[in-house]
Amino acid sequence: MAGKFNLAEYLKPGAAAPALDIETITTVILEAKRDGGEAILRIGRALLEAKSMLSHGEWLPWLEERVEFSERAAQNFMRLAREYSNPQTLADLGASKALALLALPAEEREEFISAVHVVAGEEKTTAELSARELAQAIREKEQAQAGLKSAETAREKMAKDMAFANERLAGLQADLDRAKAAEAEAVKELADLKARSVEVVVEQVVDETAIQRARAEAVAEMQAKVDKAHKAKAQAEAKRKNAEEALEQVRLQLEAQAKVEKRETLASDKDLAMFELLFTQAQETINKLHGLMLRLRVRKDMEPAEKLQRALLALAEKVREVAQ
Repeated sequence: MAGKFNLAEYLKPGAAAPALDIETITTVILEAKRDGGEAILRIGRALLEAKSMLSHGEWLPWLEERVEFSERAAQNFMRLAREYSNPQTLADLGASKALALLALPAEEREEFISAVHVVAGEEKTTAELSARELAQAIREKEQAQAGLKSAETAREKMAKDMAFANERLAGLQADLDRAKAAEAEAVKELADLKARSVEVVVEQVVDETAIQRARAEAVAEMQAKVDKAHKAKAQAEAKRKNAEEALEQVRLQLEAQAKVEKRETLASDKDLAMFELLFTQAQETINKLHGLMLRLRVRKDMEPAEKLQRALLALAEKVREVAQ
């Protein structure tokens, strides 16, 4: 076709239609889509300007009487004008899909629009999704993001718990070391006491009974000190053991949380999820091929076994080429 196709002339009532061929029809559709996107932005921007100019109470009457828009329709046009700058995006999506995508944060919307989505095993662009499929894809993304946020919050809390548990464990270890030293000192003192006679320094002679009583009291007092030190050490050991168990629980929770975050990440990224599925299937297939090759070797069918071996090696080389 010579020159730019004029859609307005083509659609003008009574105008002579050009010869219809596939290129003409394609041009009609593409220009109508582009003009539709530009028109949506123009209308939205004009409505924003009009609302800023009109006084209080004039907006709704003007909408209904002059431009014949409902308030809801006007609000949708203005939202689209505020959130989108590229008319081609609106042309590709259409107003209803573009509005639905406003549920996503602006910084994530462009990535979502340009992504390829897997629906029932079929890859589709955002523009190719039906309204129902788009709504489902948005819900899945929001749920995955909520799950990731929740997982991150839980992980941060558990990391703080682990830091606190480590700090407490260090303090309890110091308590235990002190208790062990106190017990050892008390045991030594008791041994020394039992090994020597009680020396009683008095100005007068005392009888043997008093000496024995004093010695027994000293031994009993020291034994009580030993018992107290032993009890303190046992309590410190019990506290340390409890702290170690609590720390291990936090560590296991962190490991479990890491697995949850991995699943949430895969759920939020369709490409990663599809890769993991296909990778798992490929692993299972390779294991089955390996098993068949081994069975042929056991049966002494060496020629077929060697063919399978060459095939597996060729497959491995192809995988290496793709990975690189």
